[in-house]
Amino acid sequence: MPQVLEFADVVVRRNARNIVDHVDWTVTDDQRWVVLGPNGAGKTTILQLAATLLHPTSGEVTILDERLGRTDVFELRPRIGFASSAMARRVPPEETVLDVVLTAAFSVLGRWNEKYETIDERRARRVLGEWKLDHLADRTFGTLSDGEQKRVQIARAVMTDPELLLLDEPTASLDLGAREELLGLLGGYAQAPTTPAMVMVTHHVEEIPVGFTHVLLLRDGADVAAGPVEETLTAQNLSDTFGMPIALSVEDGRYAARAISGA
Repeated sequence: MPQVLEFADVVVRRNARNIVDHVDWTVTDDQRWVVLGPNGAGKTTILQLAATLLHPTSGEVTILDERLGRTDVFELRPRIGFASSAMARRVPPEETVLDVVLTAAFSVLGRWNEKYETIDERRARRVLGEWKLDHLADRTFGTLSDGEQKRVQIARAVMTDPELLLLDEPTASLDLGAREELLGLLGGYAQAPTTPAMVMVTHHVEEIPVGFTHVLLLRDGADVAAGPVEETLTAQNLSDTFGMPIALSVEDGRYAARAISGA
């Protein structure tokens, strides 16, 4: 399968510390990756590299056959869908949900004087329907719940049919009901044959949607393990990643983890 993302001996160094520490990693277009690890492990930095928002201190990052540092990132970014809470904070609260999604066609936040084609609006409304947001099309972004805002961010990220979809903690801060609804939608999307390669950052194994195929475990900027979920997401690898004995269970394709008391 074609590669969409490749890290070769990648280092990101800040304040005399490697926050990404000699990472080698490859993503192909049929894979759905979860990046998992404790706070400070380098997960979000990895995603920022993949989104062309950051360049490595050393090593090579290749995205959609373009090497960072040797390509125009402004031409590359429209081919990448990216949803994060940092991006959500930049959305004007008075912007309608339809316009938040529609403006992705021009890679802008906040509708101004852009002229959109009828086909763009039809596409935006279809995407809203797929993420169960069509009834909110005319609501303003600032009036939505956390769960609704998260879904709008993802709808915006997939609006342009990206070749790579990056999700930074899409279920963070959601209550149980909103989390489970979003995980169900993400699982269905991940298993659709036309879905692009996906990379999702999370802290919790409970937030891994069904249909995600691979996992990258990080600790202190370095990769502890990487590979197919069934082989790589083990109690031992999780214990090594989080620095404590962890028990892992799986039911109906969903994972749960807890510390082993008294160990």
